[in-house]
Amino acid sequence: MSKEDVKRSIEAILMVVDEPLPEVVLAQIIEVPTEEVSAILEEMAQSFESERRGFQLRHIAGGWRFYSHPDLAPLVEKFVLDGQQSRLTQAALETLAVIAYRQPISRARVSAIRGVNVEAVMKTLVTRGLVEEAGTEHETSATLYRTTSYFFEKLGLNNQSDLPALAPFLPDVDGLDEVLATLTD
Repeated sequence: MSKEDVKRSIEAILMVVDEPLPEVVLAQIIEVPTEEVSAILEEMAQSFESERRGFQLRHIAGGWRFYSHPDLAPLVEKFVLDGQQSRLTQAALETLAVIAYRQPISRARVSAIRGVNVEAVMKTLVTRGLVEEAGTEHETSATLYRTTSYFFEKLGLNNQSDLPALAPFLPDVDGLDEVLATLTD
């Protein structure tokens, strides 16, 4: 298979995926070595960027996918949303942050950290595909939760280690070390 045929095949497959696709899967489908697919993906991504296309080929959440170019976001949002936005509540964002930084974590632990019942918020986050079950806690048999690959994809991150550090966002107060210890234990 020629390099151009491999490129065309990659483009065709990535046009229909709804989540990032790893190089190894592309290589298996197209039946070429993974190293060749990886090199071609990198080359394609650079080419699309240098051509100032309306889209980008990006490596996100462990795979590759086409995305609209960030500088066209207002136009795309206008088209897609048509004035209707479904945003997360402040409670949902706070709960999601606790899960993202403390995962895997039980619902009871999230409630304890936030100081409120998070039952309804957790259901919303699971329904929206941002959070999923991640097994059970050995001592209590409580269900553990973690963020999904969809969460990382939406934030443009590859994994939990790409999350920004918390310290710069916390207020300078007495007892801050105790607060940080609760978040990092």
